[in-house]
Amino acid sequence: MKMIFISMEQPPTLAAMLAIARFQVQLKDGLDFRQELEGVKAVLSEASGFISGSVGQNLDDPTLWVLTTEWQNVGSYRRALSSTRAKLEAIPVLARAIDEPGAYE
Repeated sequence: MKMIFISMEQPPTLAAMLAIARFQVQLKDGLDFRQELEGVKAVLSEASGFISGSVGQNLDDPTLWVLTTEWQNVGSYRRALSSTRAKLEAIPVLARAIDEPGAYE
C-alpha cells in the first residue's frame, strides 16, 4: 500500500504586503516629523514594487504617527530598504519607529 502525504500548510506566496511603521513624537515636533515621513515615503515610492503609501497622525493621541506602505511582495520591500538612498535618507527615520512587528499580508 502506497501512502501519500499532502501538506495542508500554505506555501509562501509573492502576494502584496503592507509595511506599517508607527512612531511617537513630541507634539511640538509634529510638523517637522510629518515632513520627514513624507520624505521617507518619497524615497520608498521610487523603488520597484512600491504600490502606495500614506502618512497619518493619530486622531486620539496626536503624538502617534504612522507610515503605511503597500508593496507587490516582501522582496520588493526588502530591496527598497537596502538601496543606498534608503539607507541614507529613510532608515535613520524608520529606526525611530516603535519596536513592534510591522509587516502584514
